[in-house]
Amino acid sequence: MKYYDAIAIGTGSVMSVVNGFIQFNPDAKVAVIDKDRPGGICLTKGCIPSKILVYPAELISDIEKAKELGVHVEVRGVDFRKIMERMRKIVDEDVEEIEKALKEHPNIDYYRDVATFTAPYELKVGNERIKAEKIFIGSGSKPLIPNIKGLSQVGFITSDTLLELEEMPESLAIIGGGYIAVEYGNFFARLGCDVKIIEMFPRILYNEEPELSWAVQEELGRIAEIYTSYKVIEVKKENGLKKVVAVDSEGNKKEIESEEVLVAAGRAPNSDILKPENGGIKTDSRGWIVVNEYLETSMPGVYALGDAIGKYMFKHAANHEARVVFENAVMGRRRMMNYDVVPHAAFTQPEIASVGLKEAEAIERYGKDNVLIGYEKYETTGKGLAMNAKGFVKVIVSRAGKILGAHIAGKYASVMIQEIVNLMVAKASVSVMLEAMHIHPALSEAVVWAFGNLMEVEEYHRMLAEFGV
Repeated sequence: MKYYDAIAIGTGSVMSVVNGFIQFNPDAKVAVIDKDRPGGICLTKGCIPSKILVYPAELISDIEKAKELGVHVEVRGVDFRKIMERMRKIVDEDVEEIEKALKEHPNIDYYRDVATFTAPYELKVGNERIKAEKIFIGSGSKPLIPNIKGLSQVGFITSDTLLELEEMPESLAIIGGGYIAVEYGNFFARLGCDVKIIEMFPRILYNEEPELSWAVQEELGRIAEIYTSYKVIEVKKENGLKKVVAVDSEGNKKEIESEEVLVAAGRAPNSDILKPENGGIKTDSRGWIVVNEYLETSMPGVYALGDAIGKYMFKHAANHEARVVFENAVMGRRRMMNYDVVPHAAFTQPEIASVGLKEAEAIERYGKDNVLIGYEKYETTGKGLAMNAKGFVKVIVSRAGKILGAHIAGKYASVMIQEIVNLMVAKASVSVMLEAMHIHPALSEAVVWAFGNLMEVEEYHRMLAEFGV
């Protein structure tokens, strides 16, 4: 048995806890364990490689729309292999730097192996058994593979394995309609792949505000086939192609043929490998690690963050959770994790971004009479007109002036929403937004104008009806 001052499982956001722990305990010895390449899911399999890939799709979209502005250009070809190689090169360089730092750090023993709890505060790593009174779990997640007849036998790719593709499939069926499905669906379709998306819910991006889902579905539907309210029940192989069989709620069957199948049905925990229950660590019915408001597990001194707890599976949320874990586990404070203001974005066309409550949630919590909706189109701004930009800003506010949520679809949505995020964190009212000068002409004027254009819920929906939404 080897004893450590602390053990960290994962090499993503949890590493900021490790670095802080060592900074405040210069003589400490820490075990860092990761069965995968170092850097965490975001760097190696998630947000970084995916955004490197989807950006060329954005360029293609911009080029195709340039003729609307009098600029006649065309896409003469797409080098799929070069796009993929560039992505892998950028990721590999970062991974190599992280791996080198881990191996050379005098305070760290780096284990590139599977970790499994064997007892409270004890882990088996390869042939080693290690123990510590402080353990930081950032064990990540993996693609959820639904139990579909024939799927395993026929074969499929996931958001992990598609990063290894050398050639683009001619056709692709995507099971699922969430963030991964729409980003990669957009990527492959813009590059010329015949893409078909099968979603069991009535619309893609079902967890988003409906207006955002519709905006993405309308644009993505121009270049890909989208089948909503269809549940996949079987995958089989016929005549050299893979056939996805799906049914709707009335039993109507649809069969979709493709060269390859991408499973994008969500994420699953790694608890089957980690076996936290052996360490006295409670998990929920799906296997996500249960933590309290201080991100401490059922075992004192053992903390968990990021995808491992299954709450908000975004890198920025994990980074924030890591700060809370550091303060509580290392500094001895009692800081509660606050999830009231967690923004997120999907990088498709149009780009979308959200923060806070959706309209239905706000009405349920505050009552319809106490909720106001603000709305502004991109094209009402001077910059939006110049860009011929299609998009909108929707804000949700209490009658007392509290900012409850915001939802943006359009170019730079992930940037546009940030000033709203900052105001919500500062608990600033609508008046602060209206008082601040906004550069003219800039797209950000759509944000302030949305707050200056508040209306009753019924009036908002009458307006949408007039717009044909």
